[in-house]
Amino acid sequence: MKKHVIAASLLLSAFTGFGAGYQLNLQGIRQLAMGGTGVAWPWDASTIFYNPGGLGRLKSIQAYASGMLVMPSVAFGNTMSSAVSQKQTFVPFSVYLGGPIQEGSRFALGLGIYTPAGLGLKWDDQWIGRYIVQSISLTAVSFQPTIAYRVSDLMSVGAGFVYTTGVMDIRQSLPIHGQFGPGGSTDDAGSSHLHGNANGVGFNVGVQLKPSDDLQIGITYRSQVNMGLSNGTATFVVPQSLATSFPNTNFDSQLPIPQVVTAGVGYRTLDDRLTLQFDLNYTGWNSYDSLRINFGTHTSALQNLHAPRHYRNTLTPRIGGTYKLGKVVSLMAGGAFEPSPIYNGFVSPDLPDANRVVLSCGASIKPFPRFTILTAFEGVTTGNRNASYDFGGFSGTYKTEAATLGLGLYYNF
Repeated sequence: MKKHVIAASLLLSAFTGFGAGYQLNLQGIRQLAMGGTGVAWPWDASTIFYNPGGLGRLKSIQAYASGMLVMPSVAFGNTMSSAVSQKQTFVPFSVYLGGPIQEGSRFALGLGIYTPAGLGLKWDDQWIGRYIVQSISLTAVSFQPTIAYRVSDLMSVGAGFVYTTGVMDIRQSLPIHGQFGPGGSTDDAGSSHLHGNANGVGFNVGVQLKPSDDLQIGITYRSQVNMGLSNGTATFVVPQSLATSFPNTNFDSQLPIPQVVTAGVGYRTLDDRLTLQFDLNYTGWNSYDSLRINFGTHTSALQNLHAPRHYRNTLTPRIGGTYKLGKVVSLMAGGAFEPSPIYNGFVSPDLPDANRVVLSCGASIKPFPRFTILTAFEGVTTGNRNASYDFGGFSGTYKTEAATLGLGLYYNF
């Protein structure tokens, strides 16, 4: 029976891989094209996410929509085996509507609906790490009603209430067998499926400063959102002889989307043709200090879990720029270095993480005076990371790559 307790613990460890891999910085196409920068300069209605204070700078009501195709890939290898994750495409999106309550007003209102976290990973059925994870996905959507006030020509402030809802899904093989042993019937194979909905609330506040037409500064704080998962379903497929040890049941857990403090500056030069931006993100990953899973039903093989995580906070520099070719077309480019929050010893194959290099580019096209089309491409890569997952007794070398294509549209009324 002891091996069955170990199997249950490995099952629950699949939660731990949602490190920096599940937080997205894809809430605006122009910002994506410029390395993720966007807190200082309120380019469009996506400032509702990047800096609510910038909403007070918009001159008219604006409707904005964007969608992206994110295509991640992870390669794994150790002395016994190698594998590449299955191809998947994720589609985060953003919708914003906001602007001054009337022409010339200092007050502005807005609503943002965006994807703050997401992605997932799927491995082949017989890969070596299937007893830790077979597939995993997390999708979350935030709703942010926002208010802003332009205090003066120098300062604008804003705040938004954030409600986030999401779905988590994890599948895994279990290292258990029936009376025929590992070489017996496929009916003897064990598997698990965890599925649940999570919800949480938080806030987003920002200050936007405009010392001059060519220099703008932004500071924002996005609070932590504790995604509480209650009454999720845990479904087990096991040999009949072990059915009483792994009953189908419900479970509760919690996953934090960490707080982020961002400071940024934007400067325009070359006769207003070139704008450069620099952002610095401080992300409070240390809020993810442990993993707790509470099952509604307990047996000698299925017990509640409390496992340490001990993530560390990270500081991410971002730089970007846009250059006007004329009144219709602008080109954009940028980059970032995103350090991993995960210490060695906690790197799991569900969403393995490593220091990332980010490069991006894009274009802005304005075919009509009130209408703008935005495009962007982002490439992300890591070096080879040789790391272990001590809680699951698993180790190897990982390399992660991802490509993102984005398209956005907005209209000024």
